[in-house]
Amino acid sequence: MADAPFNILIVGQAGRLQYEAVLFAASLRHCAPGFSGQLYVAVPQPGPLWQRDPRIRNPDVLAALEELGARMVPFDSQVFGSAYPYGNKIEALQVMPEGEPFVFFDTDTLITGELADVPFDFSRPSASLRVEGSWPKPTLYGPGYDGIWRSLYDRFKLDFASSLDLSQPHEFWKRYLYFNAGYFYGACPRAFGARFLRYAQSVRDDPPAELIGQSLDPWLDQIVLPLVIHELGGGRDALPAGYLDGEVSCHYRVFPLLYARESDRVVALLHEITAPNRLKKVLKQYEPIKRMVYQRRGEKVRALFDQDNLPRREQAIRNRIKSEGFWMR
Repeated sequence: MADAPFNILIVGQAGRLQYEAVLFAASLRHCAPGFSGQLYVAVPQPGPLWQRDPRIRNPDVLAALEELGARMVPFDSQVFGSAYPYGNKIEALQVMPEGEPFVFFDTDTLITGELADVPFDFSRPSASLRVEGSWPKPTLYGPGYDGIWRSLYDRFKLDFASSLDLSQPHEFWKRYLYFNAGYFYGACPRAFGARFLRYAQSVRDDPPAELIGQSLDPWLDQIVLPLVIHELGGGRDALPAGYLDGEVSCHYRVFPLLYARESDRVVALLHEITAPNRLKKVLKQYEPIKRMVYQRRGEKVRALFDQDNLPRREQAIRNRIKSEGFWMR
């Protein structure tokens, strides 16, 4: 079990994320009755970095989140905003309680088991390993993976060699520390967030020369997350496999992908937690949930695939769903 009580952070704002936040909170309360911490929903506030007001103003959503035990916490966007909304997860860490262990989850996640049973060691932070080699994309004339990643560790005076998985071949993406930012955790959200923000701002505003030709959007959070985790003493082996992105959580991304590739157990859980009338009233306001869950379009998506023999690349799954006219997000 976790070595200390901990809090959970998700980001909620107007649009898709507010409905995903309700689903996340409902799954947490349903599947993790032993969780004794606080669920925080961080909400960006309007300001010069937002083109539109990002706050949650839907009274049904706000009432549902309150009923499910979530605590809304506002934060101001000082660096990112609408130009890079993934930066919300970086800036929101500063409004979490200082010195209290935390786990961040993307809102497009369901809790599917007892979080209190996850053996977190918050002194060794880590993040999701459900990741493909999405970044970097070395060019024909170099530098390769080694040169690109080394330049980032050198920028922040971190030890590059100790971050490598030497069981993987040189210049193969898995040799280099890389995470999906769908979840991450640590001992203090403010200490974690301060490094995360400093590194992300530095790379965005003044990328090393080795990153010329590499896309930073939407990858910036995943580029600097390994650096933060490595500096704070964590790594790829800090959490035993099978808990998060396994028995205890599911990062489904979008509802068509959930129906296409997740287990029967996850699909059944989705249907169970969306069934109560008080939540149905809220969730039907979001078109993908209305059509995929309540109007059963998701079952048609599921019938397109053999869940025991899925295409290896996610893009192939997406393309098949789109070709049948079932894609929604």
